[in-house]
Amino acid sequence: MSNQLFHRLALLDPAEQRELLRHCRHGLEKESLRVDPAGQLALTPHPRVLGSALTHPQITTDYSEALMEFITDALEDPADTLGELDAIHRHTYARLGSEQLWTHSMPCPLPDEAAIPIAEYGASHVGKLKYVYRKGLAVRYGKAMQCIAGIHYNFSLPEALWPLLQQDQGDSSPAAEWQSACYIALIRNFRRYSWLLMYLFGASPALGASFLKGREHTLEKLGDDTLFLPWATSLRMSDLGYQNNAQASLTPCYNNLESYLASLRQAVSTPYPPYQALGTHRDGEWQQLNTNVLQIENEYYSSIRPKRVIGSGERPIQALSARGIQYVEVRCLDIDPFLPLGIDLTAARFLDAFLLYCALEDSPALSSAECRECTTNFALTVKEGRRPGLQLSHRGAAVGLKEWGLQLLESIGACAERLDAAHGNTLHREALASQRAKLEDASLTPSARVLQSLHEDKLGFFAFARRQSERHAEWFQSRPLDSADEAVFEKATRDSLAAQEKLEREQQGSFDEYVARYMAAAAAPV
Repeated sequence: MSNQLFHRLALLDPAEQRELLRHCRHGLEKESLRVDPAGQLALTPHPRVLGSALTHPQITTDYSEALMEFITDALEDPADTLGELDAIHRHTYARLGSEQLWTHSMPCPLPDEAAIPIAEYGASHVGKLKYVYRKGLAVRYGKAMQCIAGIHYNFSLPEALWPLLQQDQGDSSPAAEWQSACYIALIRNFRRYSWLLMYLFGASPALGASFLKGREHTLEKLGDDTLFLPWATSLRMSDLGYQNNAQASLTPCYNNLESYLASLRQAVSTPYPPYQALGTHRDGEWQQLNTNVLQIENEYYSSIRPKRVIGSGERPIQALSARGIQYVEVRCLDIDPFLPLGIDLTAARFLDAFLLYCALEDSPALSSAECRECTTNFALTVKEGRRPGLQLSHRGAAVGLKEWGLQLLESIGACAERLDAAHGNTLHREALASQRAKLEDASLTPSARVLQSLHEDKLGFFAFARRQSERHAEWFQSRPLDSADEAVFEKATRDSLAAQEKLEREQQGSFDEYVARYMAAAAAPV
């Protein structure tokens, strides 16, 4: 444990300060493909009985009409967050008819690219912008890649914690600037240590062979329809997913918020010749929002993002520039196919301790060499994380993944103890013990369990994922919501449809003008 971590944890020992840790907030975003009774990608529109994908606060779509996304509120108790996610599933399953949700990160069998339906959001300018952005993703990266699903874990530390740390540090900068600097420091440490999350929670060591049809790869065959790597943890987070030369040169600096935003501004305003060759229009129709390295800042794919709640018509880059960082979004979590929700309380409580550790531990600036080291460690873990004796690199020296992981858990354990003290239980330490067991025995990891199921049950990837999807569907369908909870969802459905209709009825100006204003909004800092 570093001196800084020891000192900051000591600040939280008095009962009044310890109570602060009860007020962390947790939100979840979970993506799942809709599939038909045969386990094929559903080609039906987003169900209107679930409301407007544009304006519903909890049920929307991501890339495709078939890629549903469930969004919870940011709540203090992760049990309440998971309870809300459970309720969204139960409400949705009651309205899916014969369709189901594919409960795995890697996709179901996909049709030809042309047949994969891009998500549509109606005739409003904001709805059309979301649609054109997704058309741009298709022409830049292909549609199949956009059908990969995951879980995003949104996390914030208590607002009252930052002044305590700032006063102790003797820092006189504006409060919002200090808070942003602390979140950026958290992100730097996340970059250093997120390989551990891939080992512990990676759940995609295999995929359907058709996903890589016509592409070169180094995966091994398992039967006729399955590809895998024997020691992989998360092929979803490997280079099999995003083949992207444009973003390869984009390396946002996490040494301060200003440099991070500057790199994104440059990317959304710098033309990229291959995209210029495609143009923004084809046969008179929009096919991408612009021809720059990024159409918008959210096109930058990263394992964690600094975030702030945005206002109507506001861009993320504007919100961060004007008001600073409010929370972080962890984006590297696979859907665990053995869990109905894809995540459970044990994982959530460990993530809280891990992120608290990243926030309080010393976090010096990342050099170019250390950035490369972080990227290499992450890439090694997603493809070979369970390989016995695997060596990572720590400050230029070789270190065993297992040994380093156990060392990290010792320091994370001190954070788990403070969280337990605040809540008056031992649940965070128990969650940490579950992860220690995975480091001691790799067969306990989700990725190992997936491969074990494929081998022992003699199933291909598609058959395994379909079986798990059917089991989870039965679980949710057997537990219908009561009438009061259903009434809340029904009102949200009606309100969302009315909100979309209002947007379409009251909008002014042309779509071309709207796009021009939206693009200009990111050009300069507030």
